[in-house]
Amino acid sequence: MTDTLTRHAVIETPADWRAAEMAARKDWIHELTGDEVAELRAALAHVKALGKTLATMTREDFPLPTLAALVSHCRAFLEDGAGLFVIRGFPAAEYDKGDLRLVYWGLGKHLGTAVSQSANGDILGDVRNMNVDMNSPKGRGYTSNQKLTYHTDSCDVVGLFVLRTARSGGLSMIASSVAVHNEIARTRPDLLEVLYQPFCWSWQSQEVPGTTPYYQQPIFNQHQGKFSCRYVRTHIISAQRFEDVPRLSPQQEEAMALFDSLAGSEEFHFSMMFNPGDIQLLNNHVTVHSRTAFEDDDEAEKKRHLLRMWLSVPNSRALSAGMHTIYQDQSAGAVRGGFPTRTGQLIYETVGSLE
Repeated sequence: MTDTLTRHAVIETPADWRAAEMAARKDWIHELTGDEVAELRAALAHVKALGKTLATMTREDFPLPTLAALVSHCRAFLEDGAGLFVIRGFPAAEYDKGDLRLVYWGLGKHLGTAVSQSANGDILGDVRNMNVDMNSPKGRGYTSNQKLTYHTDSCDVVGLFVLRTARSGGLSMIASSVAVHNEIARTRPDLLEVLYQPFCWSWQSQEVPGTTPYYQQPIFNQHQGKFSCRYVRTHIISAQRFEDVPRLSPQQEEAMALFDSLAGSEEFHFSMMFNPGDIQLLNNHVTVHSRTAFEDDDEAEKKRHLLRMWLSVPNSRALSAGMHTIYQDQSAGAVRGGFPTRTGQLIYETVGSLE
């Protein structure tokens, strides 16, 4: 459980940053060298020569002898540093989608363990506009072109691999949830207490059949000296459609409004425009992210398309009991997170529905 004696204190961690600082820093961006790109090309050629598919590939089938050091640094920076990392410069335009899936899946094998992103069991998800209303009972932001609210995904680390960008819009925005927490601790400790208490969340139709379509979880947690935030306002609002869910209190409404206001302010968030070949990795426990609305090209092959993985990483933090519903195993380094399939099982390291 969260330590009630310390949770109102300002949390001192490298993950407490604001927009101007991160915009000026470059230590969270790694530009691939020519030799590193060559190593990824060679790994792709190797796994294809073996005849391996996404479903049968192992980490050893995608050898990265020198990039292993970058992978290790990336994981450490995500967990103990600023909580975000971008790998830039892979020549995505030179490859078809099948090869790009193999490259991203192979790199993911080195970073951690992929978990299911929906009840359909999809492990390597397609992020693109499918004309779904994210505010509907089944809405998920990654299938919409609408502006997203600041949120986390249901895993330790979320990774996005950019295949194509939109004709216009689609700006990625990131804020430190630690910085938001600390500002609320300084200015509105009464609302900070509210954010440590359980809220009702909708499963957004991802629940196991026969179970309740909502669950309870706080937004802020602390455990064993580590902070964790999980926040998806649209899922909390969506739960209000169920008659047996308590109505949000004025304090809960005010606390979420303050969270959104801080994360969305120019002082707290910074923006980056994706380029094809970018790989963005975010630690969901210490960052929240958003995206501006976007307009796609009319041609199908030019529409915005990203690949997404939800990853458990071996150096993840221990979590409080308040995070059990989504993360199941709260112990440090556990394989955890993601949504269960319709059978109630979580899928790890397998491939679900692909395009």
